[in-house]
Amino acid sequence: MLIIHGLLRLNEWSTAATIFGPTRRQAGNVIEATTLYVLLIVFFATVIRSAFGFGEALIAVPLLALRIPVEIAAPLAVLLSITVAGVVVAQDWRKIHLRNAGWLVASTLFGIPLGLLLLTSGHQQAVKAALAIIIAAFSIYSLLGRKPPELKSDSRTWLLGCGFFAGILGGAYGMNGPPLVIYGAMRRWSAQHFRATLQAYFLPASIIGMAGYWLAGLWVPSVTHYYLVSLPVVLAAILLGRAMNQRLLHGERFLTYIHIGLVATGVVLLVQSFGR
Repeated sequence: MLIIHGLLRLNEWSTAATIFGPTRRQAGNVIEATTLYVLLIVFFATVIRSAFGFGEALIAVPLLALRIPVEIAAPLAVLLSITVAGVVVAQDWRKIHLRNAGWLVASTLFGIPLGLLLLTSGHQQAVKAALAIIIAAFSIYSLLGRKPPELKSDSRTWLLGCGFFAGILGGAYGMNGPPLVIYGAMRRWSAQHFRATLQAYFLPASIIGMAGYWLAGLWVPSVTHYYLVSLPVVLAAILLGRAMNQRLLHGERFLTYIHIGLVATGVVLLVQSFGR
């Protein structure tokens, strides 16, 4: 009985260490390693987001969840999204297609509930696979076709449709970006307008998302801790991404990178749809 009692106590201590953190003797090495890992992922994801305007969702949450609980990783990613979007909007507000961003946000609000319904439906993976194929097929056609789809002027129908599907993807899978990117690519936005307009969309959308996490009780002290620790890295990554956006990515070359990113997004969604 004493042995069993001792084993049970040992298991309790081990569980407590997992939940509440390592012992003081272990704290230095373990916490430093985890924090360093978080900072590296946050830096890389933020550079991608700052340079292209989207794409960090493919990197941040899946990789952060390898070392910290997803209940911490997801709200942390949204807080960082608010920060990136806020800084970019403050830097480049003159580059924002404000009316487009407004219509995209408004129509997204109607898509989010449908996306949330997909989370509890039995067709979630099938819908994810279908969306993945559509996204990838559009960009593969744009990369290989002689004349990629182009909108000569703003289209209310396309704006509302892309915003609506962005809400579905955001509510169900946390990936609002692809439909917005498709619209920007068809309108041939410049790299600077692309980056700024998407952030004008992501800022209110991320604030709404963070409010949801707060109401659900998921904005816990650990989220705030990792966010504050990451801030210097995030600000440096934003500046680096901005430099890349302004100096390295122009015209058709930029659109090529955008479509490659969309193909990668479609592939990841497709793999996820068959992996669960």
